Amino acid sequence: MLPEAKPAPIEGVIRMMKTSAKTLIALALLAFGSNAFCRTTTPVICAYVFTHGATLTQGQVDPHKLTCVNYAFANIEQGRMVEGAPETAKNLAMLAALKHDNPDLKVLISVGGWLWSGGFSDMALTQASRAAFIDSAAAFLTRYNLDGLDIDWEFPGQAGAGHAFRHEDQQNYTLLIKELRIRFDTMQKSLHRHLYLTVAVGATTDFLDHTEMREVQKYVDDVNLMAYDYYEPGDEKITGNHAPLFTNSADPQGISIDRSVHEYERAGVPATKIILGVPFYGHVWGQVPPKNHGLFQTGQPVPNAFADYGVITRTMLGQQGYTRYWDNASSVPYLYNADKQIFVSYEDPQSLALKGKYVIDHHLAGVMFWEYSGDDASGTLLNTIDAALRPSKVAHAGKPET
Repeated sequence: MLPEAKPAPIEGVIRMMKTSAKTLIALALLAFGSNAFCRTTTPVICAYVFTHGATLTQGQVDPHKLTCVNYAFANIEQGRMVEGAPETAKNLAMLAALKHDNPDLKVLISVGGWLWSGGFSDMALTQASRAAFIDSAAAFLTRYNLDGLDIDWEFPGQAGAGHAFRHEDQQNYTLLIKELRIRFDTMQKSLHRHLYLTVAVGATTDFLDHTEMREVQKYVDDVNLMAYDYYEPGDEKITGNHAPLFTNSADPQGISIDRSVHEYERAGVPATKIILGVPFYGHVWGQVPPKNHGLFQTGQPVPNAFADYGVITRTMLGQQGYTRYWDNASSVPYLYNADKQIFVSYEDPQSLALKGKYVIDHHLAGVMFWEYSGDDASGTLLNTIDAALRPSKVAHAGKPET
């Protein structure tokens, strides 16, 4: 028989409560240090900033409509992360100065990209080679006082732009991300702030087949889904929407952003970690017959087949024989010039507003875009994203002062 329980003295109760509170705080800090971080309810609006070899000037980037910037790119040389261009230091300093206007802005460095992913496979091959890279990445973040790192490996287990690759990339990609997260967790204890780790990923089934995203997502803050270039001149024999929100039944490939998002969710990536990537540019095909105004028709690459939105608005919209059409099934626009037989797939405010609604309705983390300089002079596309994801902010800004 158990002895009768005696009431604890009030001092003991207080002592127990304090101990429990300390334990809870310790557990919370442990969770923060391992992988979790305090995500606000504010949707992410992340800009890739690629300067094409130029130096950023004051006022070139508006910090008020952004939550983060991914500066592109750092390179990999002899297995270590290095500055991608001579102007990197000045540009990172310029971006860091934007925090005076928006203290919540996060500035990350993106390493790799389409042309500079050639060093990833060798670098990630062994624990020792990964450690050397992680040492260099940690030193890079410290040198420029950055908020984190974006890994843009295009693509593990695949050639990408003709890069070296191997079967082991699939597992080594996971190990690289995991080991980076471990190092960042150690660093942030002394920094007393979170270090962000994100990945830029292909919006294809092939990318998922060559990676272990169920494991990778455990170690990253966000997954930047590059939901564009579904159709590119020269890669496919026909024209198509290069960033379709939904699948058009007439599309022979049956692709769309909605399909990619659901594939990533089935692969184990939570919707709340998926950042939807959108393009600030279009693709141009030539020699396109007029059937269906050029959509899903044969076409050939042309000079300047990659056209920024700003260029499209200045040289094509409403002039020179170009007519805008709307693919209702895919919720995207396209242009066709019957005289020149030119087809243009691009993004505009109408399609971006619908993508913003999709992000909200499907509880995604937010929107990222490639890339900042592609917008027109008045910032039409960025303004559209801001209004779609933060309508209360826009409404408040429009109220007269009282």
